[in-house]
Amino acid sequence: MTSDSDRTTAASIDWDSRAATFDEESDHGLRDPGVRRAWAARLRSWLPGRPGDVLDLGCGTGSLSLLAAEQGHRVTGVDLSPAMVELARAKLAGRDAVFLVGDAGAPPVGERRFDAVLVRHVLWTLPEPGRVLAHWRELLRPGGRLVLIEGVWGSVTPVGIPAGRLTGLLAPLGGQVRVERLSDDPSLWGKEVDDERYAVVALPA
Repeated sequence: MTSDSDRTTAASIDWDSRAATFDEESDHGLRDPGVRRAWAARLRSWLPGRPGDVLDLGCGTGSLSLLAAEQGHRVTGVDLSPAMVELARAKLAGRDAVFLVGDAGAPPVGERRFDAVLVRHVLWTLPEPGRVLAHWRELLRPGGRLVLIEGVWGSVTPVGIPAGRLTGLLAPLGGQVRVERLSDDPSLWGKEVDDERYAVVALPA
């Protein structure tokens, strides 16, 4: 289970200062063609089959947003870091995409509703994740879905959220939940990994 100190550590990172080098990680920048293809294929299987409105929370520099836009979706990205948002805007210039500075746990989207809420490696950093998930469900149109990519990282002082805990937090929302293991697919990470990495696609009731 993620402790309060783990969340404090994640929240205290200066993401603005990391923005310039953020895309150097294989699974962040998706610059390697093989890694990019792997994420594009997974995203195509997780997002709605028809073009729709996707809310990418904690969007970083917009790498997943770009893949979603290339698949025909209209993207709204939200990130707490202004520097990350600026890079995302540049990366998706000319695309049907809007990027906002704001809190992923309470995104500044007003009354807008979406066909999918896409979140990668963010939920574990947020306090009261059950409350956050309930709020994200309220941002969905009928028939919409949550696409949550999470994991547990580190062996000495592991941080993250195990798949079992996340599915438990989703249980009160009802509906269908599918868990997809990602740890055994090195093409997603540009290397072999031995920690817990997974995606959950939830269609709340």
